[in-house]
Amino acid sequence: MSVYLAEFLGTFLLILFGGGVVAGAVLKHSKSENAGWLTICVAWGLGVTFAIYAVGSISGAHINPAVTLSLAFVGEFPWDKVLGYILSQIAGAFTGGVLVWIFYMPHWSKTEDQGAKLAVFCTGPAIRSLLNNFINEMVGTAILIFALLFIGANNFTEGLNPLVVGALIMAIGFSLGGTTGFAINPARDFGPRLAHFLMPIKGKGTSDWGYAFIPILGPILGGLIGAASYQMFYKSEFLVQYWVVIGLGILVLLTAVYKNVKSES
Repeated sequence: MSVYLAEFLGTFLLILFGGGVVAGAVLKHSKSENAGWLTICVAWGLGVTFAIYAVGSISGAHINPAVTLSLAFVGEFPWDKVLGYILSQIAGAFTGGVLVWIFYMPHWSKTEDQGAKLAVFCTGPAIRSLLNNFINEMVGTAILIFALLFIGANNFTEGLNPLVVGALIMAIGFSLGGTTGFAINPARDFGPRLAHFLMPIKGKGTSDWGYAFIPILGPILGGLIGAASYQMFYKSEFLVQYWVVIGLGILVLLTAVYKNVKSES
């Protein structure tokens, strides 16, 4: 299996598990309707775990453009493979979204809530505030990449690493996911959102493209910050580009604080 097919398959499995659990929790007349946030976070974590088991030995199981770009940014992954990885991840996420739609076919017409239908495929904010939503995705992904790198620096019993990464995803979902649904992965959001846009889902409503750039750009910047922070803290590498992305992240944070304080005064 090629590394690109592996990334396609891994991301496909991630969305099948992740989108599937959201569909079961929010679509009407599912036996798991109203299963709740705990169930959703656990299933996403397990989805990541099994995707890594499936293709980790072949492609490294990035299954996330933010991971691919961040590793390339710090010299841990070749730039000439970045585009192929990202396209494969998006295609896998799109295909996973399509299969979730087919799997739950009878339930779409029974569900009137357009927002619930969209939530099966992609993320959306609990409170719509684009700058704050951007920060939520940026910080969540920075933690993800930073943690993935320090997890990788440890020796685990053979076969345990995917479980540890899955637990990391659950922890991010429990702690930081309540604001935007923790996309922390541009392909995870864009691919299924595109499936929602293209598939003939009865009563689906808008695909909310006005928000779609948040779970793309936020995770990309956050991933670069997480990788740069790891290199600086753990490897004492203080390259100019690392300072730039961290400085940009701090600027975004300070801007959000200023705007929120000003609006409340």
